[in-house]
Amino acid sequence: MKKANQKIIDWWNNEVENGYGIRNESEKDIIDNPYIAFDHPILIELIKKTFPDLRGKKVCVPSSGDNAAVIAFALLGAKVTSCDICEPQLEHAEAIAKKYGWDIEFVHDNTMTLEKIKSNEYDFVFTSNGVHVWIDDLKSMYKNICRIMKKSGVYIMFEVHPVNRPFEDCFGQLKVIKPYGYMRPLYDGINYHWRMQDIVNAIADSGLRIKRMEEMFDDRGSRGFFDTTGKTPEEIDQIYDWRVNPQAALPQWLTICAVK
Repeated sequence: MKKANQKIIDWWNNEVENGYGIRNESEKDIIDNPYIAFDHPILIELIKKTFPDLRGKKVCVPSSGDNAAVIAFALLGAKVTSCDICEPQLEHAEAIAKKYGWDIEFVHDNTMTLEKIKSNEYDFVFTSNGVHVWIDDLKSMYKNICRIMKKSGVYIMFEVHPVNRPFEDCFGQLKVIKPYGYMRPLYDGINYHWRMQDIVNAIADSGLRIKRMEEMFDDRGSRGFFDTTGKTPEEIDQIYDWRVNPQAALPQWLTICAVK
């Protein structure tokens, strides 16, 4: 059995104690428009095209984090299972679900094993932005994602594009802090930066078949890759102008769709 890194569990437990979690205003926004939880227009269109009607579909969200995607799927009519290694985070999300009467299953489980989840159960498995950096064994993760999916089930992921990992967030220049090919744990051994080939090969080796891949740019109408907090409209224009900010020339997001 692949054990979760205890440092990661402790880190997330501490984050919840410090107030991390879906906020009340986010709950209201998602209730008004569930698709807002999926961050990017291209991802939203992919989900809609793959599942025009999610009512009655069984959906699992491993490493569910703030549970925004979980809540969105439930509001769209899916039967949702939320899995995460951070028990306080699940408890927080479960309290929100009970407040609104949403029927969501919350399971304290490790994404690399999903040992509490039965095989061949789900029509759709989804992982959202920020999952892969907490996973130290992608092969185990994808092997078990494939295992819990029904035949012809669909997996969709959304992540920061790995091509951004060598660079420090430094406006106006591309400041290299490590080679692309050098993957190592960061932040005292709890954060992992994977290459594109690591992700794609782990998916392929799991038995899933990649159907589509999208390399996307930050969309100003969605959750931004670039921090524009407190910026003037002119400053924001500069942030998104690759001639001023070279990092804007790179794809910021990655989406992959695969089937069993």
